[in-house]
Amino acid sequence: MTGFQLVSSFGPAGSQPEAIKDLTKGLEENKQYQALLGVTGSGKTFTMANVIAAAQKPTLVLAHNKTLAAQLYSEFCDFFPNNRVEYFVSYYDYYQPESYIPAKDQYIEKDSAINPKIEQLRLSATASLSFRKDVIVVASVSCIYGLGNPENFRNMGFELTVGQKISRNDIMSRLIDILFERNDLELMPGRFRVKGDTIDFIPGYFNNIIRIELFGNEIERIREVDKNTGAVNEEKKYFFVYPARHFVTPEGARKSAIASIQKELDEVLPSLGLIEAHRLEQRTRYDIEMIEETGSCKGIENYSRHFDGREAGEKPYCLLDYFPDDFLMIIDESHQMIPQLHGMYNGDRSRKKSLIDYGFRLPSAYDNRPLKFHEFEQYMNRVVFVSATPGEYELKKSGKAVEQIIRPTGLVDPEVEVRPIAGQTDDVIREVEKTIARGDRVLITTLTKKLAEE
Repeated sequence: MTGFQLVSSFGPAGSQPEAIKDLTKGLEENKQYQALLGVTGSGKTFTMANVIAAAQKPTLVLAHNKTLAAQLYSEFCDFFPNNRVEYFVSYYDYYQPESYIPAKDQYIEKDSAINPKIEQLRLSATASLSFRKDVIVVASVSCIYGLGNPENFRNMGFELTVGQKISRNDIMSRLIDILFERNDLELMPGRFRVKGDTIDFIPGYFNNIIRIELFGNEIERIREVDKNTGAVNEEKKYFFVYPARHFVTPEGARKSAIASIQKELDEVLPSLGLIEAHRLEQRTRYDIEMIEETGSCKGIENYSRHFDGREAGEKPYCLLDYFPDDFLMIIDESHQMIPQLHGMYNGDRSRKKSLIDYGFRLPSAYDNRPLKFHEFEQYMNRVVFVSATPGEYELKKSGKAVEQIIRPTGLVDPEVEVRPIAGQTDDVIREVEKTIARGDRVLITTLTKKLAEE
């Protein structure tokens, strides 16, 4: 494993060299907060890439929507082709949360559609953070939502090595323990198949097949096989298998979680009305039976506090817990990202209040939640806020912002003229005619439909 290696056909220009120097110096001086004030088109992403290469720390880059996150991910992949660049956003193509509307006595069941490709990218991000240091994760606000205990994710994985004494059944059993499913017909990420003494599986975070060939109770060969052509890509001496999903729980923790859920149910029932108590008891006991029989149930995330062994009100595990303590955080478009981080917790809690008050969920469902903002701040050990218009929070935390005003191209912002409203339509027409005469094009924006029609 090597450190971050920035690859680019161009070097810093305009205000970039000074901005890179100042931000890097701030990191060397262990400044907790810094802000980069860069005008649009000044190459802030390239500046970020240079700072990451200088810092040599695992890096989280936050973006306020999936589109911006995808753009940053693509650019960082180009800048760091020899390092791990990961993408972590919500994996829902469609999501309708569970809710209850008391005024209509209407219960709305959770309904969602998960994008398997994005789920694979999320698993790839946490797997990379578990065994590498040269990792950049570009993430949305999804990074502050519950993800499962990182210790369980790492500790329940296991290594397979050539020459290892292990039976075929033991490998199958261990794969099932970490939520792989057997399917001998269709092999997909998170599934395995068995043919004689050969076990094929695709890790949830991997694109190709890992083939384990045994001779008796000994691993004879480990190969990476192209899932489309069947060609052998690489002979391996060992391979570490991480869980197929994030929410993986040891058997002992499952039993203690069931006991904890039962205890909470017994404590809550006396405080509820007759209908609410009956509803809650019926649903919770059914969920407990499903967990005992299958290891899971519908809406199991609402019991995450019990499976994680957390106290009431304690923050959930999230992507940030998979990073080491000294990671670098870059918040892009911070003037929009910071308010978004502030608002996630309150919206989640207000929806769950009705579910809990009317007996649809145990109070522990409150703890399946995004981080509160003050909890998020605990992870902000080295932060760079990046924005063309930094907000009050960023400026207060960082003091004076590092400015990036001169674009690498040398282009300046176009001149803006403010003209009177009187006669504005005739004025626009004259300007349009002059512009068209030069062979240029015109874009006109208006405030109202009526004005556009005029």
